[in-house]
Amino acid sequence: MAKKQQKTNVMRVLDAAKVRYNEYTFEGEYTNGVDIAAQLGQPVERVFKTLVTVGRSGKNYVFMVPAAEELDLKKAAKAVGEKSVAMIKAKELMPLTGYIHGGCSPIGMKKQFETVIHETAELYDTIFYSGGRVGFQVETAPADLFGLIPIKAADIIVSGEENV
Repeated sequence: MAKKQQKTNVMRVLDAAKVRYNEYTFEGEYTNGVDIAAQLGQPVERVFKTLVTVGRSGKNYVFMVPAAEELDLKKAAKAVGEKSVAMIKAKELMPLTGYIHGGCSPIGMKKQFETVIHETAELYDTIFYSGGRVGFQVETAPADLFGLIPIKAADIIVSGEENV
């Protein structure tokens, strides 16, 4: 399973802020959050994926949702005060954030964007999210994340009734 590896930019930012965290790495290509949760031996509800969007205004936003859930674009737009938001294209991710698909973290982007995390994050003592590279995850307290970046919690996932 997980072993200690070299520091990522995310880990350096957490170290500089004196935020306690655990780091995990995996062998192979794990870009699916559900598979990552299984590798960690953790409930999928505690493993969050990081999604980058663009609003109608042209501003970018970051959303963090549990790995098995889907971002509700209407709820996401409402959470940031936009008329609409759309996912950015994969080819735009690296130039905008400095991260590639599967390794995008809400910490350490080229520019810090307004971030919204699904409200369930606050139910857990710790949550897991990308450590800034494919195969790297960090575990921190949600409160530490709230103290480190401009982030708020909201209901931003597709609910069961909307899938019917």
